[in-house]
Amino acid sequence: MADIEVDITLLPEDVREKLAELDLELSEGDITRKGYEKKKTRLLTPYMKQQPPGQGPSAPSPSTAAQRKAQRRLTREDNRYHSEIRTEAVMQALAMHNKRVPVMPLPSKRTSVNYHGQQRRERHGDSSSDDDDSVFDEEHSRGFQRGGNSRDSGASSSSYSDAGASPHHQAQERPRSQQFGNFIIPGNTARHALADVMQNSRHSHHISQPPDVTNNAKSLRQADRVGRYNQSSVRITTTGNVTGVEDDGPRHGKVSAKIQQLLNTLKRPKRRPLKEYFMDEDEHTLEMPTADPNAPKPEGNELTPVPGEQLVFPLPQIPSGLPHNLEAALQRYGSSSFKANAVTVLDQHGKPSYNLTYGKLLSRTQKIAFNLLHKVGHKEGMSIKLGDRVALVYPNNDPISFICAFYGCVMAGVVPVPVEVPLTKRVSDRHDAGGAGVGFLLGSLSVCWALTSEACFKGLPKSSSGEVITFKGWPKLNWFVTENLSKPTKDWQPPSKGEDVPAYIEYTINKDGSTVGVTVTRNTMFCHCRTLTVGCNYSEGEVMVCVLDFKRDVGLWHGILCSVFNGMHVIFIPYSLMKVDPASWMKMVTKYKACVAVVKSRDMHWGLLAQKDHKDISFTSLRMLLVADGANPWSLTSCDSFLSAFQAKGLKADAICPCASSSEALTVSVRRPGRTSSSATGRGILSMQGLSFGVVRVDSENSLTSLTLQDCGQVMPGAVMVVIRLEGAPYLCKTDEVGELCVCSGYTGAAYWGLQGLSTATFQVQPLHSDGRLAADKMYVRTGLIGFLGPGGLVFVCGSKEGLMQIATRRHNTDDIIATVLAVEPMKFIYRGRIAVFSISVLKDERIVIIAEQRPDCTEEESFQWMSRVLQAVDSIHQVGVYCLALVPPNYLPKTPLGGIHLYETKKKFLEGSLHPANVLMCPHTCVTNLPKPREFHPGMQAFDASPADLPFHSDVTPSAVHVGNIVQGARMAWAQGRDLGIGEEDGDASRKHQFLTEILRWRSQSTPDHIMFTMLNARMQPHLTVTCSQLHKRAERIGCLLMEKGGLNTGDHVALIYPPGIELIAAFYGCLYVGCVPVTIRPPHPQNVGSTLPTVRMIVEVSKSVAILTSTFVIKLLKSKEAGAIVESKTWPKLLDTDDLPKRKLAAVYRAPTPEMICYLDFSVSTTGMLAGVKMSHAAATALCRAQKLQCELYPSRDVALCLDPYCGLGLVLWCLSSVYSGHHSILIPPSEVETNPAVWLSSVSVYKVRDTFCSYGVMELCTRGLGTSTSALKAKGVNLVCVRACCVIAEERPRIQLTTSFTKLFASLGLSPRAVSTSFGCRVNVGIGLQGASCPEPTTVYVDLRALRNDRVTLVEKGSPHSLCLMESGKLLPGVKVVIANPETKGQCADSHLGEIWVSSPHSATGYFTIYGDDSLHQDHFDSRLATGDTQTSYARTGFLGFIRRTELTQSDGERHDAIFVVGGLDETIVLRGMRYHPIDVETSVLRAHRKICECAVFTWTNLLVVVVELDGNENEALDLVPLVTNAVLEEHYLIVGVVVVVDPGVIPINSRGEKQRMHLRDGFLADQLDPIYVAYNM
Repeated sequence: MADIEVDITLLPEDVREKLAELDLELSEGDITRKGYEKKKTRLLTPYMKQQPPGQGPSAPSPSTAAQRKAQRRLTREDNRYHSEIRTEAVMQALAMHNKRVPVMPLPSKRTSVNYHGQQRRERHGDSSSDDDDSVFDEEHSRGFQRGGNSRDSGASSSSYSDAGASPHHQAQERPRSQQFGNFIIPGNTARHALADVMQNSRHSHHISQPPDVTNNAKSLRQADRVGRYNQSSVRITTTGNVTGVEDDGPRHGKVSAKIQQLLNTLKRPKRRPLKEYFMDEDEHTLEMPTADPNAPKPEGNELTPVPGEQLVFPLPQIPSGLPHNLEAALQRYGSSSFKANAVTVLDQHGKPSYNLTYGKLLSRTQKIAFNLLHKVGHKEGMSIKLGDRVALVYPNNDPISFICAFYGCVMAGVVPVPVEVPLTKRVSDRHDAGGAGVGFLLGSLSVCWALTSEACFKGLPKSSSGEVITFKGWPKLNWFVTENLSKPTKDWQPPSKGEDVPAYIEYTINKDGSTVGVTVTRNTMFCHCRTLTVGCNYSEGEVMVCVLDFKRDVGLWHGILCSVFNGMHVIFIPYSLMKVDPASWMKMVTKYKACVAVVKSRDMHWGLLAQKDHKDISFTSLRMLLVADGANPWSLTSCDSFLSAFQAKGLKADAICPCASSSEALTVSVRRPGRTSSSATGRGILSMQGLSFGVVRVDSENSLTSLTLQDCGQVMPGAVMVVIRLEGAPYLCKTDEVGELCVCSGYTGAAYWGLQGLSTATFQVQPLHSDGRLAADKMYVRTGLIGFLGPGGLVFVCGSKEGLMQIATRRHNTDDIIATVLAVEPMKFIYRGRIAVFSISVLKDERIVIIAEQRPDCTEEESFQWMSRVLQAVDSIHQVGVYCLALVPPNYLPKTPLGGIHLYETKKKFLEGSLHPANVLMCPHTCVTNLPKPREFHPGMQAFDASPADLPFHSDVTPSAVHVGNIVQGARMAWAQGRDLGIGEEDGDASRKHQFLTEILRWRSQSTPDHIMFTMLNARMQPHLTVTCSQLHKRAERIGCLLMEKGGLNTGDHVALIYPPGIELIAAFYGCLYVGCVPVTIRPPHPQNVGSTLPTVRMIVEVSKSVAILTSTFVIKLLKSKEAGAIVESKTWPKLLDTDDLPKRKLAAVYRAPTPEMICYLDFSVSTTGMLAGVKMSHAAATALCRAQKLQCELYPSRDVALCLDPYCGLGLVLWCLSSVYSGHHSILIPPSEVETNPAVWLSSVSVYKVRDTFCSYGVMELCTRGLGTSTSALKAKGVNLVCVRACCVIAEERPRIQLTTSFTKLFASLGLSPRAVSTSFGCRVNVGIGLQGASCPEPTTVYVDLRALRNDRVTLVEKGSPHSLCLMESGKLLPGVKVVIANPETKGQCADSHLGEIWVSSPHSATGYFTIYGDDSLHQDHFDSRLATGDTQTSYARTGFLGFIRRTELTQSDGERHDAIFVVGGLDETIVLRGMRYHPIDVETSVLRAHRKICECAVFTWTNLLVVVVELDGNENEALDLVPLVTNAVLEEHYLIVGVVVVVDPGVIPINSRGEKQRMHLRDGFLADQLDPIYVAYNM
């Protein structure tokens, strides 16, 4: 890069601000020198003058640059957890595992989801940094966009195929590692076994019904949903109905093979089988962890408090005596040694460019103190007073400005709060995850002023007015630059201050991730300095090299406080320099002959790797190498390695001094430098299994599960230490028991600022003897460190409380888990220093989560292989399972200011689903061992019976107490009926006379020919077509003539009616009836989706045996189009009759069926299981249904009824085509497609026509709720008023969607809609109209039931808001003439009203049977003519195939009786039976939808006893893997079920039928046939 000559003063203001911000980033270590130069060059290029060629320094050759980059990368590997012993143990454990050849299915990922690094592309662009914290360009890594033409069929591709991506593997298969060769990844080898399992998993009941992919909605979402993978969905069942052929045969494709792999893997159970019965009344349904009888127990005596040595003054090394406080020390050395250096800071080139003498330090401190008290904020009326808190905001490369400001505050009696620089880049994303927490702390401290340096202030982001912006979560701050200040007046003296007032506040982070401030008083600060001076043997004039953060913890205590207290010279090494030159601190020790160095084990390891600098290093002067993180169990390796490498360079063994520290107790212990006695240091080889049980046990050196610990020194001088138990009251531990270390001393922290309760529990602990007596009258402070006290007062730390994970009855430390993970060949796959381990609470227990940053050149297969080995290693070494292992792209984990992982923010992002991992492996099957006991049945009990909890004894149950397996303990038997279907006065004669709808229509055309019967509205609410009784009759006659003349049809022939919703469909329906033909209404194929909707039209035409098709010109053209011809040959259709061209002749005579029991019409519909079933409706049933509706809804010729639903099956068909003709009321017809065009058309029409009764579908209700959510005020302004509505009924064949109806009611309440007006209906295949809410019926009833009881076929009512409660709404009121009972579907015994059972119905309008291809009536007896085995055994019932229950309410019916409400829970053939319990998919799906805001839809089904969850992702593809753990967690927590497979797909993939119901079995077929093109498929282990 050529040199740049630019006059900075001539640059524009915005460029200068960007340069200042860039300088600040460099100082903070957020960018390397190389990245800094690149960005600076880019900024200055437009303004620069190039030097003549040849004068600038030459660029390094490519080979040299590569070597340097490799060296930098090598030195940046954080190896603080490395242990040769652990690596050997892990390799040995993995070798033992490999003998068992585990089988694990690889997840399936769409190619576009793989982040750029996995595709091994050369990295271009100008990244800001080349270090391992930013190896990956963040903009690229975050910018995965959905789509792209090159995509895998996700399920068929196990991993990214990188043929051609690497020059070494272009013409051959990727070579596998030796370890990978031990894993079996089969293809289709297991499909026959899978088919066998599949056959056994079929439901035994026979409510068969199949896939409606004929959704004709115009919305993109619905159009996308239909028929993406339905080309082979036609199948034949025993009923003769059409289903999908693959469902009954072996599966072909990788999805099935992978599921079989998963099953094979899960066949090795890790827990004993549970034989007990499930007790649904028991509150404690989860398995409680039982104490291991073989667990080691502490055997030592109770610990007595261990004191440190006495503080003796004066010290021999300081003959003049210690100063009486820090200001006195500053005054002493600032006067007597004013030319002596206090601070030296290295610049970015490693040169000691910046120095501060004690004289300068004293004068600057006095200036800052004076200005703080007398100048700052006086004009604005915001002056700083004694005791006020101020923030110190200084970059990590400017300790000189910081130390001046810190002592200026101390001198002024102002309380400094050192915090990190809040760069926008940090606060807004991953770089400083805790920024908002620090801001909250500053707010709670009432901080109004922030002190900073001029360079830092320039780099802070500003608003347009030039003020520093208010950072996210921060209070509004005033900024004060502590440079170029006026001198204090000659007579000014610092104010006098008390000793128990706060001196400074140090921020720290609690285990829950919240930021708190530890108050350190002036007394404490002085005592701490004296104690460290004695413990570390500090003396005046010594040189200290400090690599640590000087703003907090050990770096602050030694580098800022003790150094000034003793008049020492400190050389600070900025973190940004350490990343470039990791040996810089060793060079400074050599250059300045430093006596003390304050480092972390990371710095020692980095120094070890910088071998080229070792030749010039000398440690002969070093008497104390203070290892700040010596409490980390794995610092031992760094200490030993460093000593062995540099002993020849003069490093003495007794100079290495590990220390233990805590934000609350400050310094816990330090190993004394230059120790002489043999008991001054020690180490032990301990059993990790013993430690997990909280017991100290010595282990053999060659054990796989041993942990070698070194001491962290002895108890501090003047302090006393105890060890208390980790849980419960603070009882003293035994000598061989692990507990929390507590310190009693004059130098510990005082409290958490503003948190009295938390402070008392932490800073005022009084240990107790085992009998409850106080062990001491002194107050101890909890350190948060876990360990024990050895002989001679040696302190051993084996972990921290924040890193403790309580899994069942054992405790594991995150550092131990990290060490094991790093022993599994991490160099190839992940970055060593970029691993987070934490636990999350799932199902009342902690679960281990491991997250690591993956290398960009690691392929999918390699990373999954490594993850599998990590699971095995952790299991072998720690005997604990990993719940979730995730790999994220490079540079993705949230960072602390000094580049480490921000653990709490990582955990937060993981739980909220914003971490965006590249790979995820969930292992709930192996980890979750506290699931409820499975429900088992007594041999004499039937499969569907109530919970065995009902049978406390398995014998001596007398017949009088039992109704076929149901114990009735005074409970009411479950039955209900509608009012009597008598002949009313009005139209009584006509009803008796006219038994057929054709006769009624003809009668109406004669008696009231001009009465308007139907009005068809368009999207603009304009009457598109109006038809009177006479017009409809004449139109039907002409269509009848068409059928007879052109069609040549005979009586009884079946005719398919393929029309869009409209009046033409009604006329064609009656035209068929007029000539004795049987109409079959079919939804026309979707013009924009012919390929997927036409096969279903063809299927219904064939199954119904239609001999002709009545339709319009438009549909005929569509059926004969080229696109349709490619699917169905146009010549193969039956006769196509166009009703747009009708003969004008009158029909000679209207056909009258010989008996009312003859077929009137065929009703074909699709269930949610994807089954197509047609039922036969007789003339008598059709008339009876219309009669019941008329009585229930009070339908008379004077009424206006608005219909907005599909007219092809069920009650929709009856309301659209039959009811108006029977009752004579005026029907306003609004096709649902018009609501998609204009969501307000339905409700506006209801308001304009003042409609009392309106009927709609859930699809229409959802369109209105979504489309009009923000338009209610506009509708009100237009005069829309819904006060007139007394009954708004949803026509459905499912459980009421109470969330949708409630939302609809609340949204339109402002338009006058009454909450009691909105209700639902219920019908099914055997009886399309069972329940329907009428205007004069009691308002709908709502109950809350216990989900856990419901899983066991029990109904237990609970209060609203109870845990595990489910809200259910009554499914309309029973129609007149309808009687229902709740029966056990297996035993056919009548249930009590406390049981869930199948709804059976007896009614004159039940269907007469299924219409099958072969005329097979084998199921007729069971489904349409069933009889109860107990109770009312004489009545013939039809079985609905739906589960429900009946509850008597407090409401009164019109006949004076109390009202019995019927509640539909779900379809029997849809239920999922797992672990002996019955689950309804909708309940599981509701939980999944709540798991993450980007899940827009989901569906669940089972396959070979595995629960499969399919979720639609409404977001970028890189968010897909976030959903896997959240979905698994939600289902576990709320339903006690383990998800086997999580499939993430695009929006619109889950198929729905014409009623808006999900077709789960159809979805299952598509998934297993590998037709979904999923974004990601995760197989949970």
